[in-house]
Amino acid sequence: MASSEQGELLVNPRAETESGFTGFPRRFTELVIEERWFIGILAVCFAVAGAVYPYPQVAMWVGFLFAGYAVIANDSIQTIGTFIASNKHRPWWVLWLFIGGVMLVTVAYSWFAYDGDVTYGRLASKGFSTAPTSFVFLQVAGPLFLLILTRLRMPVSTTFLLLSCFATEPAGVGSVLQKSLIGYVLAFVLAIAVWFAAGRLIDRKFTGRPHPAWHVGLWVSTSLLWCMWLVQDAANVAVFLPRQLSLAEFAVFAAVLFFGLALLFKLGGDKIQQVVEEKAAVSDVRHATTVSAVYGVILFVFKVWSEVPMSTTWVFIGLLAGREIALNATKAHKIERRSRREVTKLILRDLIYVTTGLVVSLGLAVLVSPELQTYIFGGG
Repeated sequence: MASSEQGELLVNPRAETESGFTGFPRRFTELVIEERWFIGILAVCFAVAGAVYPYPQVAMWVGFLFAGYAVIANDSIQTIGTFIASNKHRPWWVLWLFIGGVMLVTVAYSWFAYDGDVTYGRLASKGFSTAPTSFVFLQVAGPLFLLILTRLRMPVSTTFLLLSCFATEPAGVGSVLQKSLIGYVLAFVLAIAVWFAAGRLIDRKFTGRPHPAWHVGLWVSTSLLWCMWLVQDAANVAVFLPRQLSLAEFAVFAAVLFFGLALLFKLGGDKIQQVVEEKAAVSDVRHATTVSAVYGVILFVFKVWSEVPMSTTWVFIGLLAGREIALNATKAHKIERRSRREVTKLILRDLIYVTTGLVVSLGLAVLVSPELQTYIFGGG
């Protein structure tokens, strides 16, 4: 025991006890005080969800409004997290206008090309093609649970948490789960291969001040990645709405996402941004560009492969895990390497988080879906 700790115990014999179980109430109280604004807003939102869910025309827009921020905030770590981390020296509104502009172009193209569908046909797949005509409380409040997990810095699958609650056929959930797990494994293996092959070169070349071309590369790769993410995950937000939007509905849809991004950039990515920034070298523009480019290619492959929705979060967590292993193993100087225990802890923690999100998501889906209840408990 350190001398300072010994002194504290001599002055206050209860200090050791208070630092244990009896210290929990104090820490909990401090957390509540720190998050009082968030808790207050959350309480109001839950009350609103409870008031509007019996009225479908109102509930769909309230649910969408909640999801519009919650989905982007949680998934920001996989799309614009490295972009934010490596551009902290730039004004937040510059980053917002760029990313927001890419978003507007991407969803506008889908709206034009797919006859009012802003999801690039993702919600046309089996189990999701019919827009909801009624809602239950948990469907409207689902994005609020996502906000809580985001605040706790837990990267979870927004696809599972939100889409699963609207699946009209069990096969739809199974297809999403299968594609997402394949995505995790593929991203994990590909990341190990890419960063093992280039690890020593990266360790040797990615030093000193980066060439200005890398900054251009980051903005280009991030815009392509952001576009591919919207192609895959806009469905998680639009699932509340009609499958074909009128011009006025599309304007509201785009405006909510655009100004939701403004809040996210103003907050610097919110607390979940820490999940990205604790990984090796992501604030370096060269590493950030490489991550965005590889991830964008993976999402493009899955876009071409199938129109079934998937969890991009699982893909990104697999990518970060493989990259962390490869970069750590290829560092030239052992003193710069993290211990195997530390790397394993980072990887397992992220995997536990997304698995927790999966369990919560499927639990909510079963609670709100009679079809899933029949399939699981009725043997159908």
